[in-house]
Amino acid sequence: MPVYHQTIGVRRYVFDSLAQLLARASPERSGDQLAGLAAQSAEERVAAQMALAQVPLAQFLQEALVPYESDEVTRLIIDGHDAAAFAPVAGMDVGGLRDWLLSDAVDGAALTALAPGLTPEMVAAVSKLMRNQDLIQVARKCQVTTRFRNTIGLSGRLSTRLQPNHPTDAAAGVAASVLDGLMYGSGDATIGINPASDNVPQVMRLLEMLDAVIQQYGIPTQSCVLTHVTNTLQAMERGAPVDLVFQSIAGTEAANRSFGIDLALLAEAHAAALSLQRGSLFADGQRGANVMYFETGQGSALSANAHHGCDQQTIEARAYAVARHFNPLLVNTVVGFIGPEYLFDGKQIIRAGLEDHFCGKLLGLPMGCDICYTNHAQADQNDMDVLLTLLGVAGCTFVMGIPGSDDVMLNYQTTSFHDALYARRVLGLRPAPEFEAWLERSGIFVPGAQARLADVRHGPFAHLLT
Repeated sequence: MPVYHQTIGVRRYVFDSLAQLLARASPERSGDQLAGLAAQSAEERVAAQMALAQVPLAQFLQEALVPYESDEVTRLIIDGHDAAAFAPVAGMDVGGLRDWLLSDAVDGAALTALAPGLTPEMVAAVSKLMRNQDLIQVARKCQVTTRFRNTIGLSGRLSTRLQPNHPTDAAAGVAASVLDGLMYGSGDATIGINPASDNVPQVMRLLEMLDAVIQQYGIPTQSCVLTHVTNTLQAMERGAPVDLVFQSIAGTEAANRSFGIDLALLAEAHAAALSLQRGSLFADGQRGANVMYFETGQGSALSANAHHGCDQQTIEARAYAVARHFNPLLVNTVVGFIGPEYLFDGKQIIRAGLEDHFCGKLLGLPMGCDICYTNHAQADQNDMDVLLTLLGVAGCTFVMGIPGSDDVMLNYQTTSFHDALYARRVLGLRPAPEFEAWLERSGIFVPGAQARLADVRHGPFAHLLT
C-alpha cells in the first residue's frame, strides 16, 4: 500500500494507510479521539486534507479500508461497483471531485447517473474537504424519489416521520400522539413507533392499530413498528399488516452482527415485504415497492469494537451501501442519539448531520435525519433548530416529529411536530403531494396555502378534539 504524506513548512506528515489518512482528515469529533484515530493538531488535520485531495478516486477501488476477504459489506461495495457510472469521474482525484460536484455544470441528473459509480469511501473522502455550505450546496442538487403509498423526496417537499412512542405502548397514548401529529401535518414519511415491549405479539398489536387508523381515515401514508427485523419477519408470517421493514444497520459485517443481522437476513425480509404488495398503485401503473426503512448513526461500529481502525464518519458512509442495496423508502441518521462520547457538542452534531445527509444523497439514498441529542451532550434545542434549518435548505428528505420534541420512551431530544411545520413555512416546503391533498381534504391544511393550518373544529376530526 502507498504511504501518503504532506509537508507544511518544515514539517513532513506521513500517513501509513488510506484509512489513517481519512481519519486524520476528519473534522474534529469525540468518537475519533476516543478511538485514538483523530489528528493531533489542526495543522495535522490540514496536512491530511491536503494529501487526501491528491488521492486518485481509483485508489479506493484498490485499497480496501476493511478487508475484502473478511467483510461482506466490503464485498458488496466492490462487487457491486458500476464502472460505467464511474467513468465520468474515473480520472479525478478527491480534490477534483469536490470541484466538479460544486460546479454549475453538474446538475441533479448527472448526480443521479453517477451515484452507482461512487463508493462510500469516495463520498466520505470528498466530504472531509468540504465546508458546511459545500455539503449543503451539493446535497441540494440530489433528488432521490421513492414510493410506497405516497411519493417521498420530490423537489420542494419535506416529509416527516410521525413518532408516537409511549413508555408503556398504551393504545390511548399512542393514538393521542398520532392525532396530535396529524393535526400539524406530520406523518407522510411514515407513522413509526419504537415499541417499549419488543416482542412479536405487541408488535402485531401496534401494527394492527396503525393500519386501522390509516384505513379508517384513508391516509396516504405507511406504518412501521421499529422492531428487530426477525420480529417483523415473524409478524409477517402470522399475517400482520406490515408496510415497512425496519432495521438499524452499520458499515461493517462485525457491527451488523452485533445488531443480530447480516445481508442475507435483510434480503429475506425485503423479499417477504415485497410479496405482500401493500403499496399503492400509482398513476403510471406501478405499485409502490420501496419497503425498507433503515436507521444509522456515527459511532455504532466503534461502540461495538467493529470499526477496523477507521474513523466513524467513513464507517457510517459504508452503512449507506448496505441501505442502497435494498432500495429503501427511507433512511435516516440518528445523528446525536449515541451520545457525547461520539459527537460531543452541538457543533459536532451539526457537522455530522450535514455530512451524513450529503453522503447518503450522493450515494442515491432517500436521506433523512433524526435531528437529536441526549441530555448529557453539550447541545440544546437551539443547535437542533440550526441543523433543522440547514438540512431543510439542503433538501433533506424527512425529519422526525415527536410531541414536544421530547421522546419520553427513548429519553432523548429531537424535533417536534411544530418544528417540522416551522421548516415547511420558512423554507417554502410542502408535504408529499398525496399526503398534502389528504390534509386539505381532511380540513387540516388550508387548500392551496403553504403549510397553513385550518380550523379543524369543523373537519372530520372535530369529534376527536372535543
